[in-house]
Amino acid sequence: MGETGEPDGLERLWTPHRMTYISGQDRPDEGYEKPSGCPFCLAPDADELIVARGEHVFAVLNLYPYNPGHLLVCPYRHVADYTDLTEAETAEVAAFTRRAMRVIRAVSSPHGFNLGMNQGAVAGAGIAAHLHQHVVPRWGGDANFMPVVGRTKVLPQLLADTRVMLAKAWGEAA
Repeated sequence: MGETGEPDGLERLWTPHRMTYISGQDRPDEGYEKPSGCPFCLAPDADELIVARGEHVFAVLNLYPYNPGHLLVCPYRHVADYTDLTEAETAEVAAFTRRAMRVIRAVSSPHGFNLGMNQGAVAGAGIAAHLHQHVVPRWGGDANFMPVVGRTKVLPQLLADTRVMLAKAWGEAA
């Protein structure tokens, strides 16, 4: 739009939910260092985003996903560094990551995945105090001009719908 709403030939896609993340307005005053303010410590009580639960870890939808089906595999324990995980936690993070890939493939047939952990704020961790493994499904052409030029990500599916599909498939996956 031009100055006073004059048409300029552009269509707009509104993603107001992203502003909460960008502005940090949902960040607790004390930060994420303590479990009481950590969204990953609080997440196991939020069934609307949890896809699966294990003994040591859980799979949860990313509230601010890069793509539909973007899962985070998190230990229940508030631990920041991968090297501080127990052997059992390490094994279950790996098993859940593999299972997440199988489930997402069964549900939405991505062409590939980005997997990763950002260790520390300087490495890009938005919540560095609680380790989490990203499982991001990718499709050819999913990173088009929108994020680069428009600074907007188009997500064609609601989180609630994604969660239902993935949770159902998780129970069916071997």
